[in-house]
Amino acid sequence: MYGLSSIVGRLLNMLLVPFYTRVLSSTSEYGAVIDLYATSAFLMVIFSYRMESAFFRFGTPKEDREKAYSTGMLSLLTTTAIITALLLVFAQPIADVLHYPDHPEYVRWFALILAFDSLAELPYARLRLEQRPRRFVFVRLSNIAINVSMNLFWLMFCPWAAKNDMGWVHAVWSPGLGVGYIFLSNVLASLFTLLLLAPQLGAIRRIFDLKLWLKMTAYAAPLIIVTMAGIVDEMFSRSMLKYLLPGTTAENLAQVGIFGANYKLAALITLFTQSYRYAAEPFFFRHAGDQDAMRTQAEVTKWFTITAAVGMLGILLFLDIVKYFIDTKYHSGLKVVPILLTANLLLGVYYNFSIWYRLKDRTMLGAWISLAGAAITIILNLWWIPHFGYVGAAWVTLICYTFMCWATWMTGRKIHPVPYPLARMALYVVAVFGLYALDQGLETILPGPAALLWLTRVVLFGTYLALIYNLEKKDLRNFRT
Repeated sequence: MYGLSSIVGRLLNMLLVPFYTRVLSSTSEYGAVIDLYATSAFLMVIFSYRMESAFFRFGTPKEDREKAYSTGMLSLLTTTAIITALLLVFAQPIADVLHYPDHPEYVRWFALILAFDSLAELPYARLRLEQRPRRFVFVRLSNIAINVSMNLFWLMFCPWAAKNDMGWVHAVWSPGLGVGYIFLSNVLASLFTLLLLAPQLGAIRRIFDLKLWLKMTAYAAPLIIVTMAGIVDEMFSRSMLKYLLPGTTAENLAQVGIFGANYKLAALITLFTQSYRYAAEPFFFRHAGDQDAMRTQAEVTKWFTITAAVGMLGILLFLDIVKYFIDTKYHSGLKVVPILLTANLLLGVYYNFSIWYRLKDRTMLGAWISLAGAAITIILNLWWIPHFGYVGAAWVTLICYTFMCWATWMTGRKIHPVPYPLARMALYVVAVFGLYALDQGLETILPGPAALLWLTRVVLFGTYLALIYNLEKKDLRNFRT
């Protein structure tokens, strides 16, 4: 149930992508959305400084829960008030630095979004610790519902109402605000969430234990580093395109929009990865003591790779259909989709490989690998974006996740030697590209109606499934029994 809200949230946010790419008037407007949310991901780590994880660690015993909760919440209330005030006061110079000099309100709105969201982190954690999944899911899904509803109201209904001479609409909507309504929708959704969490906020006591707070912040510090490194791996390129490309701000934001839209297209397979992670991590921990735990982990990882590869091949072969998930003005960036699909598949494999850190309590080693991946991301993006644009950024993402897969496997095979069938896993990925290359070649030489090409693609997809069946039929029989 906890995973449901996150997965549904990702799905609905993904479904907003085709809406945004069609409703917003230009790629640069969507680029602003990608850019500001990428920047806010970094700021969210600073706002919340992983205090929710520290609360899980020190608030699990019931006798310590109230002290840990109140200490954490009072800390967050104080720091959030200070950071938010600074963002509000210095909104204009910050907007200048972010290349939005005419829109300091963007900074103010994101200050409020980050403030509301950071203050909701510990109440959410308390609901999980108290095993109240229904309340947790209700609040999370309410946030999503408000956000989606307000987006539809301001970006779709209000323009329609104005065209049909409904004069009242101008009291709540201005055509000049445009992309700002996406951010305002988020402000209202985050505020509504905080109101729904009022009972948990009301549970704060006037208890602030300095010694406990120091322990909590010391525990959270390495997690901040790991989280920030992960965000760098995923978001840094989108944040830097605006600064490193040679064009004007509007031109660069247009490139950010194109890259961001195609990144979302390639991220369709991460919906599967997200749901898989919610099931896989507790599964691995639950079976860690089994005699054949390593073999089980190897088999699960192999089947994850197979499933992700099937999704990847489906997107590539039928990209002529899938591409309409985003508007046509973003199709110039489709060339990065194969690169980013491969990167996202490897990211999922990395999640499987990295489980050994937690099983063996070697999380600091995982932190160092994350930092190395972040360093690769920063250095290569600074070097390649000015020369190759967002195509270079896509290759950097692939190189980063390839390195992290390799480094995690190399370190793990000495301490936790899982017998992964690497050759078989690599075969399935290589086969995807072989069939995709064959499809591209056939597209140029096949005569006749388009239906013949589509039939060929169905045959190629069926061939891949047949390959899997023939190589894995022993396991498939075991599944049936």
